[in-house]
Amino acid sequence: MQTGDYSDFKTDLLDQVAELRAHIRSGTHTGTTSGKAQSLVQGNVVILPADWANDFLLFCQNNPVACPLIGVSQTGDPMLPGLGRDLDIRTDIPEYQIFRNGERAETATDIRDVWRNDFVTFVLGCSFSFEDALVRAGLSIRNVEQGQNVSMYRSNIATQSAGRFHGDMVVSMRPFKAADAIRAIQITTRLPKAHGAPVHIGDPALIGINDIHIPDFGDAVTIGRDEIPVFWACGVTPQVALENARPQIAITHVPGKMLLTERLNEELAVL
Repeated sequence: MQTGDYSDFKTDLLDQVAELRAHIRSGTHTGTTSGKAQSLVQGNVVILPADWANDFLLFCQNNPVACPLIGVSQTGDPMLPGLGRDLDIRTDIPEYQIFRNGERAETATDIRDVWRNDFVTFVLGCSFSFEDALVRAGLSIRNVEQGQNVSMYRSNIATQSAGRFHGDMVVSMRPFKAADAIRAIQITTRLPKAHGAPVHIGDPALIGINDIHIPDFGDAVTIGRDEIPVFWACGVTPQVALENARPQIAITHVPGKMLLTERLNEELAVL
């Protein structure tokens, strides 16, 4: 791609994400962001009071596959200029989950009324970013095909605790035929900030999943008889850690409803 063509390509993408973010901010788009804003990085979000931030930062550093950190705000600042122009974390996620003492207390499409001056926002990489790379390589993504949220499960894969944060990993699943599964591994390995290579392939019972047709988060998708379930670490993992740590208040995205950034996926790739 020539320099001028690349510039035009990115401008078009930024215009698209700005339009979609406007719909999110107005509350007219509250659904999943899977398959949206292709080629741009999507992010999981965790918002915590500042006196919990150091523990959570260490949890991310201890678990870079499940919690690949791509952005941290200044205390009390809802803007994230490194990830997008005019990006306001209080309004720019399709749906928020508000935790109170570790319980999923309520959801909202706007958190301006609960925002605090001591909040710190963490943005973590998301597997929706690598879905774009898989599609561009000619692979079929079942949840995108079916217009569904991705299937996500609580596993028995332990994370490394940090301070008050601990818990098992959440994984996302996409089914592939064997040859396509190998290709998917090769592609996602280059994208560590989008969870990188899978953490498990095949029998879900081996990682503590009793019924693959009943995900803990997201939607069930069709799995063909000739397909293998492939599991990646998932950015919902911190939500399990929040349940265990029980801060008085914490805010996340609702699983599958991500923050759309203005960073290109390829900017975070390992060449």
